[in-house]
Amino acid sequence: MSLKLIDAFLEMILAERGAAGNTVIAYRRDLKELYNFLDSKKTRLEKATKEDLQDYIAFLKSSRLSAKTGARRLCAMREFYRFLYSEDIIKKNPADYLQSPKLNKSLPKYLTEAEIDLLIKGAQEKNKQIYFMFELLYATGMRVSELVGLPITVVTHDLSTLTIIGKGNKERIVPLNENARESLKNWLDERSKNEKKKNSKWLFPSSSKTGHITRDGFFKAMKTIATEKGMPLSRVSPHVFRHSFASHLIQHDADLRSVQKMLGHANITTTEIYTHILQDRLKKTVENSHPLSYSRREGL
Repeated sequence: MSLKLIDAFLEMILAERGAAGNTVIAYRRDLKELYNFLDSKKTRLEKATKEDLQDYIAFLKSSRLSAKTGARRLCAMREFYRFLYSEDIIKKNPADYLQSPKLNKSLPKYLTEAEIDLLIKGAQEKNKQIYFMFELLYATGMRVSELVGLPITVVTHDLSTLTIIGKGNKERIVPLNENARESLKNWLDERSKNEKKKNSKWLFPSSSKTGHITRDGFFKAMKTIATEKGMPLSRVSPHVFRHSFASHLIQHDADLRSVQKMLGHANITTTEIYTHILQDRLKKTVENSHPLSYSRREGL
């Protein structure tokens, strides 16, 4: 019965919460890990006690997982048992009031503004479509899955905003700055001159089965350009562009709530990973402005 309960839970988050496909896949994997752990203790999912789950948490802590993976597995476990309790499959929720280990949040990787410019210029020299995609990715902070699957209908008449369908089919409107509007206009002009692309329903068409450039295709193009510009591949990815967008906004005094809306985060706590930027900025402010700071004493 245990594995069928996992399927029932996944069907619920897909149907009732509109969970993204990748989320469902990740939760399935996480709950299978929990199933395997409990099975090794000769315990079924629906029979697990609070002590069993505490042992599982200790096991996760000893497994040296990344903070993100560990946090997701704990979340999957809690959500799963909340579901079982709400469906009256179990009479008591063993995940209630569990003490979870504090997981260190890994700081997001991001590039400097100069490094972003270098990649964008590299794309401009090599591939016009990828160049415009780089521009739009950096200007909006979109997820790569959102970028590659943009329909042509997202483009407004005045090019001032884009309506993006994000995780869970949630819609958000992202404003475009002047540079992004100019880039988008140039891409639409370029696209209209190409007989194979101008009638496509996708903003960034390709000959792939989907009809638009794929995530893998875009990532490969990004890696090629990074290599040509002498940048370590470990530092470059579409998600790093997203992190860079958010980090640079905060560096230039944007507030977290605005960044949250533009990134499409459901919860402000997700956006709070960027507070390291605020901390760096506050530190510099103290160093440069406090009357007892070393830099100011130097000038006395």
